[in-house]
Amino acid sequence: MDLTHDLTSVIAKSFGLFYLIALSVGITAYAYWPSLGKRFDKAANSILDDEDGPCQ
Repeated sequence: MDLTHDLTSVIAKSFGLFYLIALSVGITAYAYWPSLGKRFDKAANSILDDEDGPCQ
């Protein structure tokens, strides 16, 4: 089997497609995982906890 540029290009494009799909599914699952909700809420509100009042 001769590895031509066309074959290498098709393999790379297919691998890249499946890699990005798997990465997207993994990131989405991580973001919506039920046990991580409190961590994300704490991170979202943590910047508001440090304020004493308006800047002077």
